[in-house]
Amino acid sequence: MRYRVRRRVNQLIVTLYAAALLASAAMVVGPLINDIKIAADPQRALGTITGVDWMRTAVEYQDADGIYYQPSSGLLYPTGLAPGQQVWVTFAGDNPELVKVEGREWTLSIIPAISVAVISSIIAGGTWWLVNYRRTKKSVPETAEE
Repeated sequence: MRYRVRRRVNQLIVTLYAAALLASAAMVVGPLINDIKIAADPQRALGTITGVDWMRTAVEYQDADGIYYQPSSGLLYPTGLAPGQQVWVTFAGDNPELVKVEGREWTLSIIPAISVAVISSIIAGGTWWLVNYRRTKKSVPETAEE
């Protein structure tokens, strides 16, 4: 592989790796910010799981004023829930669209984020090695000792 192409491929690898690390950091920071917003004005309600798919878990709940909500973005931390199940939810009083399963915290996002970072590191390192393993070192001329 020519030097210029190899250099550009290396730059691409570093850029994609940095994006993956940024994404894994966002996987922790995003839930932390959501939990802080909910903790600022927490409300509690009994919610019913109305649907579960690979993108989101839908929940419906009624607030203290009797208004029903079904957040468009779904439920935070929905692992292990099934349609028809009733769970206690905590939501932000000033934003009822921001709702999570009671007792579940942002710390649940740490292990998936670490997994993404580790897998990204393995892939980036392996790709870097594959691109550069045939690289021959230019021989350095020996200096004559006088």
